[in-house]
Amino acid sequence: MTTASASPRGVAILGATGSIGTSALRVLGRQRDRFAVRALTAHASVEAMAQLASTWRPSFVGVTNPNGTPTDAAWRTGPGVLSEAATLADVDIVLNAVVGAAGLGATLAALRAGKRVALANKESLVAGGELVTAAAQERGGELIPVDSEHSAILQCIAAHPTSSIRRLVITASGGPFRDWDERRIAGATREDALRHPTWSMGRKITVDSATLANKALEVIEAHFLFGVPYDRIDVVVHPQSIVHSMVEFSDGSVVAQLGVPSMELPILYALTHPERVEDGGVPRFDPVASSPLTFEPVRAAAFPMLGLGIAAGRAGGLAPAVFNAANEAAVERFLAGAISFGDIPRFVERALEQEAAGSVAGSRPTLDAIQGADLRARRSVMENS
Repeated sequence: MTTASASPRGVAILGATGSIGTSALRVLGRQRDRFAVRALTAHASVEAMAQLASTWRPSFVGVTNPNGTPTDAAWRTGPGVLSEAATLADVDIVLNAVVGAAGLGATLAALRAGKRVALANKESLVAGGELVTAAAQERGGELIPVDSEHSAILQCIAAHPTSSIRRLVITASGGPFRDWDERRIAGATREDALRHPTWSMGRKITVDSATLANKALEVIEAHFLFGVPYDRIDVVVHPQSIVHSMVEFSDGSVVAQLGVPSMELPILYALTHPERVEDGGVPRFDPVASSPLTFEPVRAAAFPMLGLGIAAGRAGGLAPAVFNAANEAAVERFLAGAISFGDIPRFVERALEQEAAGSVAGSRPTLDAIQGADLRARRSVMENS
């Protein structure tokens, strides 16, 4: 066990009032000798942010789109606060828990400033994977995943080179509709989709779990994080959410990472990697109580979002950004009651088809091109719903 450093490392939490942000603050509350909260941002939760600011006393507080007047005149406002917080001189680690493609700019800014990015905003890598990985390599930034699946892969790989990896196996809970037939899934209500069997998450990612879009996003993310080709990344349903991912090596050995389904574990590891520290905030794993552990194939026809997303990842160029943006827009429309659950993959597929083939495929896209594709995909969903 390592000892705490003499000077706590500064942490900025982008998306501090969401489920990942609040989990991170619980972790940081137990690790005050190692870390200090320097910056907090939220989208529109002014009252919740006021409570956090009072508790943590960060030097920087920002709200990207305040719903009302900030409670303190010193707060920063507007979309630029994410990148401001991510590049503060006294911040060493940026935990990006922003929902959606809005987090991409802050991820790039933090990496270009040489920060460690504890990445919970998977859309950064999905929409701008090549830009993000290049920023990390060129400017000395560090990218550490917070998603439980990718944290598991990172822990399984340890110091092994990519060349020794035969296959990554990402597990999926199967969501609330694992046992439903296709017709029943298509007619699922908002309440049905938000009733996740094992994880407590925000509304958007909970719907993504129900469609399995989140697994498509995670496959794309894994491709960029670990440099593994798509044909060597598999998804398997694991209802208990105890095995978070597995890595099969060239000699046939398979290493898995197990743990209770709590985001506090991967958050802590993203903060301390490669070290491990005593924490005690999560219940200890009981293999007997967790048994049996079972695995099932994905029912691809029942969950078409997985195939659509992986195909977009394989296509490269702007296709992943289109898939991500169209999915975000379709989920928003579903949650608003404007479209059915079964409409989500139809609208996403239409947006991918409407994006001209020449603009979808090709070399590394620019940030402007990604943002343009993002807007077109959202417009496609809005206009057709």
